[in-house]
Amino acid sequence: MNVLLNLNKAMASALSEKVKEKRNRVLLGTLPHDFLRINVSAQQQQEAADRQAAIALHQHYLGAQPYVPNAVGRLSITVVQAKLAKNYGMTRMDPYARIRVGHYISETPTDSNGGKNPRWNKVIHSLLPHGINTMALEIYDERSFTVDELIAWTQITIPQQVLAGDAHEDWYPLTGKQGEGVEGMINLVISYSPAAPYMPPQPVMIVPRVDGGHPKPLKVFTGPPANQPTIPVLSESELKQIEEMFPNIDKEVIKTVFEANRGNKDGTINSLLQMAE
Repeated sequence: MNVLLNLNKAMASALSEKVKEKRNRVLLGTLPHDFLRINVSAQQQQEAADRQAAIALHQHYLGAQPYVPNAVGRLSITVVQAKLAKNYGMTRMDPYARIRVGHYISETPTDSNGGKNPRWNKVIHSLLPHGINTMALEIYDERSFTVDELIAWTQITIPQQVLAGDAHEDWYPLTGKQGEGVEGMINLVISYSPAAPYMPPQPVMIVPRVDGGHPKPLKVFTGPPANQPTIPVLSESELKQIEEMFPNIDKEVIKTVFEANRGNKDGTINSLLQMAE
């Protein structure tokens, strides 16, 4: 028994010595200024800044919309409201709409407690691929604990007058559990803008400026940006006047309808009157 106790004491003493030894290796006091830092030269810092500037310039001259070779234009789809045949579920539905144009999919926000009469007033912009003349629309009821339920759907052929440059407002029948074309109606305003001719990005030349190892301001040479199509602008006074006429229509919807009517104020008011009915 004594032998076992003596052995335990010896092991404890050895362990204590090892702990003391490790503590003695710990660096106490103020850490050096380069502790856990990677030394980077001024030239490396300048090169990193040049790369970031080149990426930013490249994105700027390409524009916010990436170039898509097969896109012939852009659709602006205002999803105004829907009148559904039935409220599915124990409480009022929380509907949202999903639109598919070719491979491009967009959604409206959810109208909480919208029930049978959801209102979205959401403008959706979608590229129109070459050879596509239809769009698919689906309405879902957003669920908290289960998969969102598909309530209604339809396939819409893009009107020729839209492709010719005129805005088009209409109610479209919906299909669902009640049957084909009898699940309700959805109100859309559709307009179209042809794609501007593609212009490749102008060359960007970056000249690093390092003097004696110290970075200097970046010197950049670029060509002029590509010409952008002119978009009609609604003045603040005109926007306020139209907002007073249509207080229940979102400001962004008014601007989009104005753009779809190519800056024609009377045409914009007529389109908004049809939407407000």
